[in-house]
Amino acid sequence: MADRDTLPLPIEIRARLAELELELSEGDITQKGYEKKRAKLIQAYLPRVPVGAESRIPVTPSSSSSSSSRYQRRRSTGSRDERYRSDVHSEAVQAALERQCERKMAVPMPSKRRSLVVQTSMEAYTPPDSSSGSEGEGSLGRTGGAGVEAWISQALRGSSSSTTSSSSSHSNGSANAARLAENNAHTYNIGPIAHLSLKRRGLREMGVSLENGNLGRRSYDYQSDRPWSSLDSEDSHPPPPDITSYTSDPPAVTVDRPQVAMPTKALPKYGNAELMETGDGVPVSSRVSAKIQQLVNTLKRPKRRPLREFFVDDFEELLEVQQPDPSLPRPEGAESTITQGEELCRLKNCPASMEAALQRWGAIAPKAPCLTVTHANTKQPYTLTYGKLWSRSMKLAYYILHKLGTKQEPIVRPGDRVALVYPNNDPAAFMVAFYGCLLAEVVPVPIEVPLTKKDAGSQQIGFLLGSCGVAVALTSDACHRGLPKSLSGDIMQFKGWPKLLWVVTESKHLCKPPREWYPLIKDANNDTAYIEYKTCKDGSVLGVTVTRMAMLTHCQTLTHTCGYKEAETLVNVLDFKKDVGLWHGILTSVLNMLHVVSVPYALMKVNPLSWIQKVCHYKAKVVCVKSRDLHWALVAHRDQTDLNLSSLRMLLVADGANPWSISSCDAFLNVFQSMGLRSEVICPCASSPEALTVALRRPNESSSKPMGRGVLSMTGLSHGVIRVDTGEKLSVLTLQDVGSPMPGALVCVVKPETIPQLCKTDEIGEICVSSIATGTSYYGLTGMTKNTFEVCPMSSNGGLVSECVFVRSGLLGFVGPGGAIFVTGKMDGMMLVAGRRHNADDIVATALAVEPMKFVYRGRIAVFSITVLHDERIVVVAEQRPDSTEEESFQWMSRVLQAIDGIHQVGVYCLALVPSNTLPKTPLGGIHLSETKQLFQEGALHPCNVLMCPHSCVTNLPKPRQKQPEVGPASVMVGNLVAGKRMAQACGRDLSQGEDNDQFLFLSEVLQWRAQTTPDHILYTLINSRGTVGSSLTCLQLHKRAEKIAALLFERGQLRDGDHVALVYPPGIDLIAAFYGCLYAGCIPITVRPPHPQNISTTLPTVKMIVEVSRSACVMTTQAICKLLRSKEASAAVDLRSWPPVLDTDDLPKRRSPLLYKPSDPESLTYLDFSVSTTGMLAGVKMSHSATSALCRSIKLQCELYPSREVAVCLDPYCGLGFVVWCLCSVYAGHQSVLIPPAELEVNPALWLLSVSQFKVRDTFCSYSVMELCTKTLGTLTDSLKARGLDLSRVRTCVVVAEERPRISLTQSFSKLFKDVGLHPRAVSTAFGCRINLAVCLQGTSGPDPTTVYVDMRALRHDRVRLVERGSPHSLPLMESGKILPGVRIIIANPETKGPIGDSHLGEIWVHSSQNASGYFSVFGEENVRSDHFSARLSFGDTQTIWARTGYLGFLRRTELTDASGERHDALYVVGALDEAMELRGMRYHPIDIETSIIRTHKSITECAVFTWTKLLVVVVELDGSEQEALDLVPMVTNVVLEEHYLIVGVVVIVDTGVIPINSRGEKQRMHLRDGFLADQLDPIYVAYNM
Repeated sequence: MADRDTLPLPIEIRARLAELELELSEGDITQKGYEKKRAKLIQAYLPRVPVGAESRIPVTPSSSSSSSSRYQRRRSTGSRDERYRSDVHSEAVQAALERQCERKMAVPMPSKRRSLVVQTSMEAYTPPDSSSGSEGEGSLGRTGGAGVEAWISQALRGSSSSTTSSSSSHSNGSANAARLAENNAHTYNIGPIAHLSLKRRGLREMGVSLENGNLGRRSYDYQSDRPWSSLDSEDSHPPPPDITSYTSDPPAVTVDRPQVAMPTKALPKYGNAELMETGDGVPVSSRVSAKIQQLVNTLKRPKRRPLREFFVDDFEELLEVQQPDPSLPRPEGAESTITQGEELCRLKNCPASMEAALQRWGAIAPKAPCLTVTHANTKQPYTLTYGKLWSRSMKLAYYILHKLGTKQEPIVRPGDRVALVYPNNDPAAFMVAFYGCLLAEVVPVPIEVPLTKKDAGSQQIGFLLGSCGVAVALTSDACHRGLPKSLSGDIMQFKGWPKLLWVVTESKHLCKPPREWYPLIKDANNDTAYIEYKTCKDGSVLGVTVTRMAMLTHCQTLTHTCGYKEAETLVNVLDFKKDVGLWHGILTSVLNMLHVVSVPYALMKVNPLSWIQKVCHYKAKVVCVKSRDLHWALVAHRDQTDLNLSSLRMLLVADGANPWSISSCDAFLNVFQSMGLRSEVICPCASSPEALTVALRRPNESSSKPMGRGVLSMTGLSHGVIRVDTGEKLSVLTLQDVGSPMPGALVCVVKPETIPQLCKTDEIGEICVSSIATGTSYYGLTGMTKNTFEVCPMSSNGGLVSECVFVRSGLLGFVGPGGAIFVTGKMDGMMLVAGRRHNADDIVATALAVEPMKFVYRGRIAVFSITVLHDERIVVVAEQRPDSTEEESFQWMSRVLQAIDGIHQVGVYCLALVPSNTLPKTPLGGIHLSETKQLFQEGALHPCNVLMCPHSCVTNLPKPRQKQPEVGPASVMVGNLVAGKRMAQACGRDLSQGEDNDQFLFLSEVLQWRAQTTPDHILYTLINSRGTVGSSLTCLQLHKRAEKIAALLFERGQLRDGDHVALVYPPGIDLIAAFYGCLYAGCIPITVRPPHPQNISTTLPTVKMIVEVSRSACVMTTQAICKLLRSKEASAAVDLRSWPPVLDTDDLPKRRSPLLYKPSDPESLTYLDFSVSTTGMLAGVKMSHSATSALCRSIKLQCELYPSREVAVCLDPYCGLGFVVWCLCSVYAGHQSVLIPPAELEVNPALWLLSVSQFKVRDTFCSYSVMELCTKTLGTLTDSLKARGLDLSRVRTCVVVAEERPRISLTQSFSKLFKDVGLHPRAVSTAFGCRINLAVCLQGTSGPDPTTVYVDMRALRHDRVRLVERGSPHSLPLMESGKILPGVRIIIANPETKGPIGDSHLGEIWVHSSQNASGYFSVFGEENVRSDHFSARLSFGDTQTIWARTGYLGFLRRTELTDASGERHDALYVVGALDEAMELRGMRYHPIDIETSIIRTHKSITECAVFTWTKLLVVVVELDGSEQEALDLVPMVTNVVLEEHYLIVGVVVIVDTGVIPINSRGEKQRMHLRDGFLADQLDPIYVAYNM
């Protein structure tokens, strides 16, 4: 404010300035707006500046006196890393951030486990290294000018008044932090951080057992069957709004869940959950649900306008073809023309080849210095003279031609390729080897030194060597010693490399050539001189061949352009093996007898000023550097006053083509101008491996004509057009020209990636060059060579514009006024996102301009794109400083997202932070971009922070399906008839009565009949864990034991007919006897899984709840469980006094019951079947005597069960078909059941299969969990099992009992695995049952094999069935769920309209059968809640038949096979549960499909479950691996769900193995998992909230 005080300003102007400062301090205007208005007010009172004075000053904001003084003050304090700073760009970034501050929206911060936070890399901070995502030694951000900190400190100073500005600028730590916190409450940033690590809760709460030191999921524990979801409060809160719907006011939808009786006492939920409601969309009082609500609120904000062109899914008939937006900028200029460089003058006395030049200087000036090598340590510099270079090169040439191999069979012949492997600190040895190859007429292929077997990009280099036929590698002694060796001492064979003969080229290892031998010095011709390697965008390595003529001509053009003279000194900081460093430091230097002083990268790391010191010491005329080196000098020069750069006539900036190098040049000139540096000395150049030097600003150009500058609109550039803009806007790019075309060259600009048509004058295109001095081909790749090196530009009318052949340079840009070339980016760095082009280097610069700039470790940041869902997505990966906290990381990431969105108008798909020094490096320390991208895509990057933004980036999803208005029955019928589709209905064969026992309606009568007719026939055999018979029951033993239990119920239980009895038994004989004892006593049994002794606090309350809900009058159990119920642990979980009477059946009365109960009504209850569905509903269904008998008879007929048969059962005997097969079928059909409790398999995994083999069983039943356990644990043991006598050749049917879609991959794996021990592939099949009918389908013994069809998954989402071929895109294999049981009729109905549908549609499976359950059991008599499930009628067609609704979606298909009756077989395919299906974007998704895709993505994902919460898709994955791999899974999961299902994942939760609850049937309990997640009880490793 001092300038205001010194100026003679009127009172009103001073008052207006004071108002402006007040507005600035209160944040009403931005800093930029303040400065603009202030400058306008005081403009008339400022002293006039002479015309022309300003044009001589470099155009940087720091050129004003005030900013330079600020720069000096900042530089002296050393408080900020100035490396990636450009005033203009940083100002734009900060302004963009401020502009977005107005939209204050909180974003949930990811949750991370404490152990993951502690383990991030804490390596010591080291001096600045090379940077960035470009492919060379590392690129910079927009380095340069000096105004960033001053600008930021002013911008962040607004809360303090202007009078305190002087003090606040120095002590800006806490104030700025406060201001940052305020600024960060914007769209992408965090609200209150309630995060950091979730304390690990006890594993017992999760029901995860710790056995033998290993976490294991216990599929038989009660914890997974806990029905908390059924206890939804009736007056639950309304669900949060649906933020993903496409209508303005979505109608409220209420979902009725089955209600069960509520016990009077509140029951604990999922461990020790707090109060929580679990209905769909009902708020939950937990930190997790609060974060999800934050995410929901954030996503409610208006998103960027979606693209007009939807990506057209080939199944979507409804998509319109949108017209292109007419408002997009388009090129309007005339067609561009070819620009010609000046004529190449013939150099006086120019040698006819490079070898001739070396021969000349070696002869006439042998003592002249050729190359001086400096070292990082204190070793004296070593100087190679031209005489030594000539003699050593000749010596090496002789050795290569005559001493490798024999005279008759030389290893290397003229024209062969030879690898040059030299470290970056030994240019002298490299130079000798290079010229030795030229003299021997072999082709050198310079490559990098492979340091380890897994070097980044090393494998691709090996492929290049192999394709070039390289058999010999030349290297130095020191390098040879440092290469990794095998145990035998030989050089290790690197992955992908050909077998090489390593030759050390030091003179002491070579022999002298004979006096008469002399190399043949030819004139330059079109033979290949050398091959320079080039790394492509995808990581592949190509070899660019350069002929001897091109090499010589290129050196001549450089000599002409740079004005090189003999004996001048050149300081080279660049890589001497390739590109500008090779062309100037190795080739052109010899042509002109220059003295090259080489400064290696290792020395630059130790002393960044070393190259300037060498310039001063040797009074060098020319120096070759990169922008990075200019920056390092800026950071390191501090108060060095003895530097003098007046000797320099040319400072060649090799990466001057990078758009942000202008900032480095300006800042360097600004600081070093006072040390003799002249502005015209700075010469940026543009080059590429294919076109060699494209353009170079001449050292004398700037004095004759001003430097070209252009301020271009980034929006225009993204559409490929040039629009000059003003520097006042945020999204602009300032460019400098890179000089004129090279002498003797033609330059044109053509459209990239299409036919080479000339661009218009205001259009960005690829620069092409026609000259002798270019590369000629990609070695061995004729197709790619033709597309790149043999380009013939065409005009818009299709005619050729020149007879010359051009080479594509890979550089994007345009030709400006006066023939000056401007480069806007590289083809390799171009990302085409949503039809717009973005330059990776521009994104890097924007990210690095975000405060705090020191956050990125050494500025190491990579930007690349990956293809997801038919479009490129931008990924930013940065190394964070070791001392960064989680909050700092997330705040920086949020600000980067905003800055890129504000300046480039493009969203970042993924932003990942990795620990310092972990990204793969190039040999000169830059980031190896393609390797980084590969690690990211493979899930091997191991980031420590990830932020995914698919919601804001992905705008090309298919249109959501619009629900059609209801269609009347008539039109549906007509539609089906017209379409020629048959109605989807089928039935099993008739349920005829033919056996003796079929006359009995009641199971108790069947048992009594068997006890009389076949008393000694064994019905049940129980196998223990050792594989021996534990106990068995004959018909008579079972009958007598049941009689005694009936007596127990009468005498001690005082029970009456119809009382309910809970049977709490482990799987075994006692359970069966207790069941029939209840039937004999007239009581209604309810089988309940006993509590687990190791997990009693979690499992016992569930037992108690079933006992209460079922209204059990007493509990029957064993003595051991009685003791368990009375234990202290049990009393702590459930009050002992609250239990009904508990009867111990180990102590039975001696006498039997005097009178057995004889039921009279077939429709009266036999038993209640209680189970928890996968959706968390606890439901007890009523099974009548007639239904039970019909079910047993149906299974007997289907499986052909007779007393002579043995059936092995390995199922949990507590509900569903498992209970029927375990307890009922043997009594009804008379066969022997070999019972194997699934829990015993955890001790002896082979128990089930060995028992099947031992008893020569033909039919066996198991669950998916049993099959999975066998597949995982016995997969490698089949040979040893075969040796133990395992033989499964007798198995006729192996039925998997389940209430879900058949797991085809598991059954196929099981079949293939045990094929070697005799298991027939057709033996394995599945059964399907549900609550309303415990067995709808069962494969049985006769009938056709189960069929598999492939359906289009996209059609299935629209409830349509379209069959496709195996292997088709989006195909989903579905296996038939078994043959429909006798007496069962099935129809497929629309679940909404209840009308029948055709077999080409997906609908709900409805069943009509005598074996259907009678209804749900409910304490309060609320049968009407789900009465529709048991007594549904079709809305049209056959409206009289009463059907039961299974709640499962499926379809029927008539196959070509015939069944036993000779008719064509109707196959039923179950797709999934209706309750679990997720309605997203108007389509129906089944969790298993999404989960299958996710499990395939990464080897560390062992299990996965998905569910929705407030219309957000939540994915929970179990990680089997290091916690450091957890964050790798977040992008991979998001990608695969987008690619295969067109869905955006809202939340990704990474948990330990065994956390996803599994019920006794091996089915995932997704609703329990959801409740546990929302109650913050999963102890996740990481929770990512995708934005």
